[in-house]
Amino acid sequence: MPNERDLVVRGEDWYGRELGPGTTYSGCTFHDADFTEVVSEGAVFDACTFSGVRFNASRHTDAAFTNCVFRACGFFDTRFERCKVVGSRFERSTFALLAVSGGDWSFVGLDGADLRKASFEGVRLREAGFTGARLDGATLTSCDLSGAALGGVRLKDADLRGSDLSSLDPLAAEAAGTRIDLEQAAVIATALGYDVG
Repeated sequence: MPNERDLVVRGEDWYGRELGPGTTYSGCTFHDADFTEVVSEGAVFDACTFSGVRFNASRHTDAAFTNCVFRACGFFDTRFERCKVVGSRFERSTFALLAVSGGDWSFVGLDGADLRKASFEGVRLREAGFTGARLDGATLTSCDLSGAALGGVRLKDADLRGSDLSSLDPLAAEAAGTRIDLEQAAVIATALGYDVG
């Protein structure tokens, strides 16, 4: 089981590789690597940098990507289940058909990300950065978005039912057709200055 520190990987083909518990990469850098169909279960990546890495059709379960930087990476049809992605930052990456279920994505930076039709279900997203992000048609159900930065976020036709919307400024978001529940409607009405009762 690899336990690597400060490793630099350039242009390697990791297609279909399986990374199990006990696999740890700390402070490593991955440039233009192919992680297509990689399966990670319990693997740990801490303070790593991924640049131009293709994560297409990869599956990650109970894995950790903490304090990592993802720059110009591809996440087509990528799945994260019960993963810890705390403090990581995504820059100029693509997320078509991204699906995230459970796990802790607190303090994640997704500012300006194109997350149209992405799915986040039951994810902890406390103080995550979504400023200017495109979430049109996305699913963010039963998520903890407390303290999240949601300024200028686009939520047209998104499904937000069951999520904490206490950080959402309804006047600073595009939200036509967004699905919310009655409890959320009361939170938004209160934010707009209405006395709900």
